[in-house]
Amino acid sequence: MDALKQGLDVLFILLGAIMVLAMHAGFAFLELGTVRRKNQVNALVKILVDFSVSTVVYFLVGYGVAYGTHFFVGADQLAQRGGYELVRFFFLLTFAAAIPAIISGGIAERAKFWPQLLATAAIVGFVYPFFEGIAWNGHFGLQAGLKGLTGSEFHDFAGSVVVHALGGWIALPAVLLLGPRSNRYRRDGGMSAHPPSSIPFLALGAWVLCVGWFGFNVMSAQTVDKVSGLVAVNSLMAMVGGTLVALLAGRNDPGFVHNGPLAGLVAVCAGSDVMHPVGALVVGGVAAAIFVFMFTLTQNRWRIDDVLGVWPLHGLCGTWGGIAAGIFGSKALGGLGGVSFAAQLIGTLAGVAWALVGGFAVYGLLRRTLGLRLSQEEEFDGADLSIHRISATPEREVNW
Repeated sequence: MDALKQGLDVLFILLGAIMVLAMHAGFAFLELGTVRRKNQVNALVKILVDFSVSTVVYFLVGYGVAYGTHFFVGADQLAQRGGYELVRFFFLLTFAAAIPAIISGGIAERAKFWPQLLATAAIVGFVYPFFEGIAWNGHFGLQAGLKGLTGSEFHDFAGSVVVHALGGWIALPAVLLLGPRSNRYRRDGGMSAHPPSSIPFLALGAWVLCVGWFGFNVMSAQTVDKVSGLVAVNSLMAMVGGTLVALLAGRNDPGFVHNGPLAGLVAVCAGSDVMHPVGALVVGGVAAAIFVFMFTLTQNRWRIDDVLGVWPLHGLCGTWGGIAAGIFGSKALGGLGGVSFAAQLIGTLAGVAWALVGGFAVYGLLRRTLGLRLSQEEEFDGADLSIHRISATPEREVNW
């Protein structure tokens, strides 16, 4: 029976890793459909290469920073327990690699390629796993301190704060340091609209993310005996709650409609294992309202050119999700309990603060040394031709 349980655990978490790996295709197509046609190839290449850099760096450094272990032993040791520790690394890697995938959407259409890969290495190698280790492995005594102070540890079952809020709040300094796309905000006070280049690709990306998210949330149990149908249904309810509120708040705009379920899923990650499904529906709906309102505010009033709205979507909705777990996870609102509003607030704010520090440090250093931004001519031509020497739909053959 032990061997069967061991094999099932390996298969379970491996399937979760594969589902979250598929989410990176969702990130790619969501960005591809949102950016202008001259930057579509760049969106696809960035997500794949960022994932590859993340894999190497997280294997060599990041996983050890978070969990105090490493893989520099013989393959015979790595294969113990059916290689469970290796597939656990694979699963958690897909979470870590989501950080640069999130950031990519915010800095799209004007960021240099190679400096962003260096940023990915720094973020996945240290910035992200440093907080991951605090939240999910008890580093530096924050969890023990919160339990002594509030009676509960900071609860983030599937990463509303650890993954999404961190990614969104790291992206904010990158977006601010880069500045808006050329001619996005004109000197006469006007604003140039850059509508999505492909609603079908945007929708495809959103759907792939939604489907993969059930691996992201449900498989965060990490072993078969801890799996919960409550997590699956709460994820579903948050997804549809986000969709419906985005439909209403966004006045039937397809961009908002397809980002609404993502906002709901971001927010429900933290408390998906402790909320009542009705609570998850409310959490998802509130998240979508936050996204629609704050995306519009940042773009039009504050003039922050966050192309995919990753700060409101991941940063703010992830922050809301961390706090909401302490509200809707309580027994008073039909949850399972075992969570504290105070612990959730403190843990969430700690994650936000660390993300801002890490984001400004990494992107500030790169801006001073290598530069972050394409030249005006390169940006005008588009990242596809400037960096990759080919467009998404070449109109003619080129003879060399």
